[in-house]
Amino acid sequence: MASSQSKDQSRSPNKLRVTFSSDMADRSRSGTGEEAKEKRTAGKGKVWEYIALATVPLVLVLGNSMIVPILPTLVRELKITSFQSSLVITLFSVTAGLIIPIAGYLSDRFSRKAVMIPALIIYGGAGVLSGMAAIWHSYWMLLASRALQGIGAAGTTPIAMALVGDLYKDAEESKALGLIEASNGSGKVISPILGSLLALIVWYAAFFAFPVFCVLAIAAIVFLIKEPKREAEPTPLKEYIGKIGRIFKKDGRWLVVSFWAGAAAMFILFGVLFFLSNMLEDKPYNINGVRKGFVLAIPLFGMVTTAYITGSVIRKNGVLIRWLMNIGLFLMAAALCAAIWLNQNLYVFIGLLTVSSIGTGLLLPCLTTMITGVVEKAERGMITSLYSSLRFLGVAFGPPLFGWMLEKSQRTVFITVTCLSFLTLVLVFFLVKPAKQVK
Repeated sequence: MASSQSKDQSRSPNKLRVTFSSDMADRSRSGTGEEAKEKRTAGKGKVWEYIALATVPLVLVLGNSMIVPILPTLVRELKITSFQSSLVITLFSVTAGLIIPIAGYLSDRFSRKAVMIPALIIYGGAGVLSGMAAIWHSYWMLLASRALQGIGAAGTTPIAMALVGDLYKDAEESKALGLIEASNGSGKVISPILGSLLALIVWYAAFFAFPVFCVLAIAAIVFLIKEPKREAEPTPLKEYIGKIGRIFKKDGRWLVVSFWAGAAAMFILFGVLFFLSNMLEDKPYNINGVRKGFVLAIPLFGMVTTAYITGSVIRKNGVLIRWLMNIGLFLMAAALCAAIWLNQNLYVFIGLLTVSSIGTGLLLPCLTTMITGVVEKAERGMITSLYSSLRFLGVAFGPPLFGWMLEKSQRTVFITVTCLSFLTLVLVFFLVKPAKQVK
């Protein structure tokens, strides 16, 4: 009897250990399951955040790219010159470029969403005014409403870029910024096709489409993005300007060159689009409407795909960033140089423009990642806004300057942009040398 009790007692601790181990394993599995569930939920949340952020540059780029296919129609309907039609794009971009730094400061002082939502409301409302101006054949009212639309545009993509820096860090940030650039480019791909399709209804329908896209973007920002709380009180204006000055004192050399590179890339891209839009409608091609929209989308699709892949792979790797920037600028310079002599065959010419756009897709996400990472949250809105401001000015002056150069000759156009690309390559190669790991 005693022997039996002794055996039971000797077995009891083992049973306890087995039971305890089993409980721990169950809890561990339960904990792992909960953690996995939380990760999946967080992953889905980020996907929706990415989608919401992507709507902002998509809406913005529609402001110019959707209008490009109807510029020749605008000339005929309003009885204006090609130069005057280009001002419909230029005034929008110039106004946005001038207002963007103010929007950047306001977003640093208050909040990103407090600037983005009113900006989108102005943007959509001005689209309605632009459509009414087109109906009434009032060129000057059209210019005024496009300028107002530019004011709204100032509070969109530049602030979204700063918001990305607030929400994400490291690889997630570079991926999100790559998505911003890809969305920007996707808008450029979709816009000529969409603008051409809307023109089948009535030529000024594109202007009335803006409010619809703005409402969707506002809903996405309000319901899908939770902006991080401000940890500190807003910096007084004098101190704020002092901080911006110190940033440029420390990093001004490469920042200014990076700003220049972004502006040059957008100048070339929109100038070439303007050139191609007019070229396709002339003899011997006579390509109009939706067909023209699809042709304009070909080089832009190369840019979009490249920008998204670039943003996904660079992961703030400074060495890779430097390589890709220089390769991108080399592709731009080489393709545009070849176009000096090879612009008569449409297929070859579009192929060269696509290579140049791929170069742009390599360059822009790298610039955005470096510029966004150079500053802390409190000054990020201003720095990204200054960068975006110069990019807008590049967009603004592309069409009219290309139109002016076209009056000289096509060769003048491509000699000029080749020299510009090569100069930018030299500046970036010697002056922009990011650290091995970008902040």
